[in-house]
Amino acid sequence: MTINHKIEHILQHKAKFIFITGGVVSSLGKGLASASLASILQSRGFKVRLRKLDPYLNVDPGTMSPYQHGEVFVTDDGTEADLDLGHYERFSGVPAKRADSVTTGIIYQRVIDKERHGDYLGATIQVVPHVTNEIKDFILSDITDEDFVLCEIGGTVGDIEGQPYLEAIRQLAYELGRERVMFIHVTLLPFIPAAGELKTKPTQHSVKQLQEYGIQPDMILCRSQIEIPQNEKRKIAQFCNVKEENVIAALDVKSIYQVPIAYSHEGMDAAVCKYFGITNAPAPELSKWEHIVNVLQNPEGTVNIGVVGKYTQLLEAYKSLNEALVHGGIANKYKVKIKWIDAEKLESEDAEQELADVSGILVPGGFGQRGTEGKIKAIKYAREHKVPFLGICFGMQMAVIETMRDVAGVADAGTTEFMPDCEPVVGLMTEWDKDGAKQIRHKDGDLGGTMRLGAYECDLQPGSLVAKVYGINKISERHRHRYEVNIKYEPQLQQSGMVISGRSPDGKLPEIVEIPTHPWFIGVQFHPELKSKPFAPHPLFVAFVKAAIENSRLI
Repeated sequence: MTINHKIEHILQHKAKFIFITGGVVSSLGKGLASASLASILQSRGFKVRLRKLDPYLNVDPGTMSPYQHGEVFVTDDGTEADLDLGHYERFSGVPAKRADSVTTGIIYQRVIDKERHGDYLGATIQVVPHVTNEIKDFILSDITDEDFVLCEIGGTVGDIEGQPYLEAIRQLAYELGRERVMFIHVTLLPFIPAAGELKTKPTQHSVKQLQEYGIQPDMILCRSQIEIPQNEKRKIAQFCNVKEENVIAALDVKSIYQVPIAYSHEGMDAAVCKYFGITNAPAPELSKWEHIVNVLQNPEGTVNIGVVGKYTQLLEAYKSLNEALVHGGIANKYKVKIKWIDAEKLESEDAEQELADVSGILVPGGFGQRGTEGKIKAIKYAREHKVPFLGICFGMQMAVIETMRDVAGVADAGTTEFMPDCEPVVGLMTEWDKDGAKQIRHKDGDLGGTMRLGAYECDLQPGSLVAKVYGINKISERHRHRYEVNIKYEPQLQQSGMVISGRSPDGKLPEIVEIPTHPWFIGVQFHPELKSKPFAPHPLFVAFVKAAIENSRLI
């Protein structure tokens, strides 16, 4: 279907498009703003879809360092995406798809593939129209009965990488009609203590730059540390050519789950409805967010959880994990206080001293050798001291290796990921089944997009702890890994007190391990944190936090 046909298709449906851009500085929270607006539009009864357009040239964030990009979020269909898609899912409950995330790398890859194939019939390939058409094709694809499609443009206005995206959405506004398209610009109002006032000039300059690309924002979302006086809103409206009621304050809050309530109280959703001429929308129903905020502000207690990881210097690398623990706390009406422990430093420190004040220990996923022995030390402490333990992905693999070394007595038990001469308790997967088709990988192949990615089913052992946690015997969880526990070591693990309580439907791949004699010790090969939501906490995190709370009462 051509772009013109897609535009005609959209015009026959009710979908309205909201494009969210950012200015002044990065990290203003465009993703959170998009997710929050989507949630309050949902609370008025609308169906929403959220999308992210990332200007970087990587095909996806899968091969990017967590220190540079933060967490890689994985969808059910196996897409490695920006962490903002995690915000989208957590706030809206709408599962993200491959069609909801695109990068400049993907866009240019498509253009070059078409050029090589001869699809352009000998035309000179240019940013306009060929690249912009691919961007518009992404924006307009896979839309059915959504009322609103919210598209966040990554980066900051003025970035050279983002120019094709701004041109593409400018064109769409013209082609779909301004009555079907709204532009929201997120900016910063810095407070200058010496002057004792907020400064609007950076916002004015940012909007002016956006106007130079042919885009007039319809709403300006102003991030600020303090209340924005009405006269400052009036000033922004006047100089930026925006209605005063569409200058929305986005003040700092203690919890991100206060944001939908704050935005709604500021009139953001009402202004959006008014812009699109929607006069009969129900009032927003925000009780679920009010309940969540109330529990966070008035917990019955506090529990300390130790997270032993290798990316603790940039907590964005563990964004979904952090939020899943918060969700587990909400379900138990407790505040979860996370103690971030550097796995590499723990290698040379006393585990007893570092972990004595935590009531639960979690070892998350990761890649590479750095910090491995620190993670194993933490797992051993959890096992021996009967501290509730949750190992995720690499954390599960290290739990198996620790049991094989310290209980089964296999001193050289390890992983072939970085220990080629070890006893290969954990090894590289070269083939597995996906939707009835065999997936084959090679050791020296490309790293990007070649892992076991996305949702896979798992059969739980009846009567096991994990079966009790889930309340069912078959589950589906999201994966992101290349190495797997070798099933042939199952007899030795059982003799050492560890059982495989979850496995792939064909029985070949261990998915979950646990120690029945331990109060609460579970390791999972998948990433449960990716599916947790504040209003639907993941059962593993609910149970883990509950076990930690019970343990804290014994200390």
